[in-house]
Amino acid sequence: MAKAAIPRRRVIGSAVGLLTLGALGTQRLRAERSLPRDDRAIRPPGAVAEALFLAACVRCGLCVQACPFDTLKLSTGKGDSPVAAGTPYFHARDVPCEMCESIPCQRACPTGALVSTLADIDDARMGVAWLSSPEGCYSFIGAARCDSCWRACPLQDSAITMQQGRTRLGGRFTPTVNDQVCTGCGLCEKACIAVEPAITVKASRDGQPAPHHA
Repeated sequence: MAKAAIPRRRVIGSAVGLLTLGALGTQRLRAERSLPRDDRAIRPPGAVAEALFLAACVRCGLCVQACPFDTLKLSTGKGDSPVAAGTPYFHARDVPCEMCESIPCQRACPTGALVSTLADIDDARMGVAWLSSPEGCYSFIGAARCDSCWRACPLQDSAITMQQGRTRLGGRFTPTVNDQVCTGCGLCEKACIAVEPAITVKASRDGQPAPHHA
């Protein structure tokens, strides 16, 4: 029995529909990439480079649901949303990454937006902490010998050290970050006792590098 011919009009309509969807997807990606960048909005551990992340993330929210500390949230895309609508991020000052050894957010990702090759949370490169406001750091200005950021760091004496020596503002200690080790978890920023954190995390948008462990 001969197969029924598919009407040419339907085939053309389907092709036009697919092309339209493709064009809309391209326009969406271009629009998202042109959004003002919020350097304090941090992607989950294992996030690939931003352009690839926007293309791979399907806005399913599974990584957010998997986070046991409610660190991650989805951007609403409204008002002053820091990242593209529906994509996950966190602000360290609100709720930092608690560095789960099992990396549940990464395991929940179905698309590869969070790379499966990140086997050790200590190898994550979500961002880099830095002493963004030295004049607000009690140790740097000599108001107190505060080491709250150092104590909060899960890679203490590796990612953050308290460097001794007279500072330009009269202090005797400077919180110093090793940007080759810092994971960008934000625990230091959260722990800073200043009203406005003196140490903050600048988000990475370049994806995850090779693990630094031997």
